[in-house]
Amino acid sequence: MHTRSVQANGTTMHIREQGEGPLVLLAHGFPETSYAWRHQLSALADAGYHAVAPDMRGYGQTDAPAEVQRYTALDVVGDLVGLLDALGEQSAVIVGNDWGSTIAWQAALLRADRFRGVAAIGVPMMGSSPIPPTEMFPQTPEALLYTLYFQSPGVAEGEFERDVATTLRKIYFAASRDAGPRRNGDGTPNPFGMVSRSEGLLAPLPEPQIRPDWLNEEDLSAFVRDFERSGFRGGLNYYRNLDANWYLARSMAGRVVDVPALYLVGEQDVGLSIPGMREIIEAMPSLVPKLTNSIIVPDCGHWAPQEKPEEVNRALIEFVRSLDGKT
Repeated sequence: MHTRSVQANGTTMHIREQGEGPLVLLAHGFPETSYAWRHQLSALADAGYHAVAPDMRGYGQTDAPAEVQRYTALDVVGDLVGLLDALGEQSAVIVGNDWGSTIAWQAALLRADRFRGVAAIGVPMMGSSPIPPTEMFPQTPEALLYTLYFQSPGVAEGEFERDVATTLRKIYFAASRDAGPRRNGDGTPNPFGMVSRSEGLLAPLPEPQIRPDWLNEEDLSAFVRDFERSGFRGGLNYYRNLDANWYLARSMAGRVVDVPALYLVGEQDVGLSIPGMREIIEAMPSLVPKLTNSIIVPDCGHWAPQEKPEEVNRALIEFVRSLDGKT
């Protein structure tokens, strides 16, 4: 696995890459960096592909613009198109997890000429809501949905940056299979649920008593170093553009993702506990008519590429090979 910086879309992007052959781009989520794809980089390289995972805008060693409004989905898709240009490639298969899935869907929707296939993990392709997202998210006098908690600059940053290692350890554990089964209303701590206005997001999350077998100390330290360098503001700014993305998306009403697609989700992904999420997944073919498969990964939480790398690698390699007429 090699690392370097490239100029893309006026942005200095730090990338991890491995292998030679057709290009596969890997877009990470929150709070991750390109290191989250360490297992996929080697597997795709061994399968005959050039696998490239960038630190997304605002993360790790990639540039982090100060202005909140420079983190719309269009800005980030622009980075990925610029990355293709910087790598001298006309097209790529785009793979995303968490926020990276949202970006991957939008990249395939907007630029089918550059992204010939899309694989999304965790976050399905969703239609536009009738009103801006922040007007829909639940809140009470005592608590508010995490996406609303993230809206005010400085609030979540202040909590998360007090102890980066503890923040990441708690969030990774609580959204993983190790935290236990997810059922609606079962009270299982969830970093992507309701947040107490008095306690914040981290306090109710359990402190892991054992180290997850998919995240050793070296792995956790790699993430901690990146977030101690960058802070969390860049990643949180994606959430602060949810309404901006909603307004921008109105110009694309009626468009569908018209490239081959694959969807995966962990059996214990916290997103599946959101009311209506399973129905959204089942309805995806209306928005993604070339969806080839929807796979539920057994005994897996939100961080599928890290928690279940063999299963994810197998599905991704089968998918990209099918695009090239290989078996």
